[in-house]
Amino acid sequence: MPDDTSRARRDDQPEESRRARLGRTFDEDAELYDLARPGYPAELYEDLAEFAGAGPGCRLLEIGCGTGQATVPLAGRGCRITAVEAGPSMAAVARRNLDGAAGVEIVTADFESWPLPAEPFDVVLAATAFHWIDPAVRTAKAAEALRTDGALAVVRTQHVSGGTEEFFVEVQRCYERFDPETPPGVRPPRAADVDGSDHALEVERSGAFGPTEFRRHERDLTYATSEYLELLQTYSGHRALPETARNGLLECVASLIDGRYGGRVVKRCLIELAVSRRR
Repeated sequence: MPDDTSRARRDDQPEESRRARLGRTFDEDAELYDLARPGYPAELYEDLAEFAGAGPGCRLLEIGCGTGQATVPLAGRGCRITAVEAGPSMAAVARRNLDGAAGVEIVTADFESWPLPAEPFDVVLAATAFHWIDPAVRTAKAAEALRTDGALAVVRTQHVSGGTEEFFVEVQRCYERFDPETPPGVRPPRAADVDGSDHALEVERSGAFGPTEFRRHERDLTYATSEYLELLQTYSGHRALPETARNGLLECVASLIDGRYGGRVVKRCLIELAVSRRR
């Protein structure tokens, strides 16, 4: 685990050489993604309303909506939403989940090549998706999409220490056995060690935004063995493994949870919201 002076390894920093390929894996099983991925806590939506203006009547552009984990609650809060999703299967599930919601449009397109509408948005939101967008495009195009003083809101999540801590120490043996790219001795970082300055610096360098403001929340998520395996199968790194290695990893994880942890583990997550205002 990193010490107080080191920078914690983040879950949401894919290598640029693998970013596009890994990002496409989510569309392979959109139904499983919709079933297994957790939504976001109510406190996040309160923060989005207070600090980004994502309240009733706002025009909101969502980048990478997935199957609508954030879109559905925001539509329920009265936002008028245009959601852009690159994966056709993910977009289809999102349309189903938003069926009947007023003022919501789901667009199947890559954000990088999607033509922006003439009318600017009040909020541009990316919930656990900004890191999959081309870094040469994402911040500048988000700025172009916003009105003056509109808000770029980026939600990032990170597995942090807590919950069933010993399980996450022991399970690394499974990863080191079945995934040769696993660094030895990986441990979830403390929430206090998770650094969001990389995003703040990217936004600052664009010259289009004022200072970035952060809000953070931690929560514990409890999973039975089968639920945890379903969750793992929605992660890009797991999906990209060869089938034999992936199956071996899942069997190893299941055996550990059932054999040593009574068929249930708790994962602690950090949810970080970064809000930057358009100059």
